[in-house]
Amino acid sequence: MKVVILAGGFGTRLSEYTDTIPKPMVPIGNKPIIEHIMDIYASYGHIDFYIALGYKGEIIKNHFKNFPKKWNINLIDTGSDTLTGGRLKRLNKYLNDDDFLLTYGDGISDIDINQLIKFHKDHGKLVTISAVRPPARFGSLSLKGSDVLKFKEKTQLGESWINGGFFVMKPKFLDFIQGDATVLESNPLEKVTDLREIKAFKHEGFWQCMDHKSDKDLLDQMLKAKKAPWIK
Repeated sequence: MKVVILAGGFGTRLSEYTDTIPKPMVPIGNKPIIEHIMDIYASYGHIDFYIALGYKGEIIKNHFKNFPKKWNINLIDTGSDTLTGGRLKRLNKYLNDDDFLLTYGDGISDIDINQLIKFHKDHGKLVTISAVRPPARFGSLSLKGSDVLKFKEKTQLGESWINGGFFVMKPKFLDFIQGDATVLESNPLEKVTDLREIKAFKHEGFWQCMDHKSDKDLLDQMLKAKKAPWIK
């Protein structure tokens, strides 16, 4: 199954790095996060990649120019100012023959990709979205007055779900995207939700996005300690 990675954003919240390189090229350990993401898919046998480029796309192109792994990597310019939905729409000609996988260039997980696909095929809707527990950025306190009843160090928040960024989609979903100025997470996904054409695959395991330097530092620490759940 084809794997689309949206890798064109400006990454402004990680400006310590993204002033000079695109966010997907920010390293975790000794390789960029986009490679970690591709490794997740490759570990389940999915090596046909379509990477939607934008901001500083040439740096990603140069990285994969003499790439040693035998993956099919298609690097497609989708415009420096194009929004997430628009980037996907620009890949329309590559994706009109079968269901495809989609993710962002800044999030990693130990999600079972093949179980995600099976869930998608079983329900038959246009879109499967992965639902994950949001990681807490701060330790949580349970209080009674000024008394601390419980302290819980940084962990996942168990009471809510968020978009985990690992999708499976039918090509017809692209009909809901108008053009370059369309945000994927806005009108297109809201529309298929109204039509009841989307299902959530609940993933209770590890998930982490890299929005801030503290996220990168956490992932680096996990890798260094050999406690990186996303690595098979």
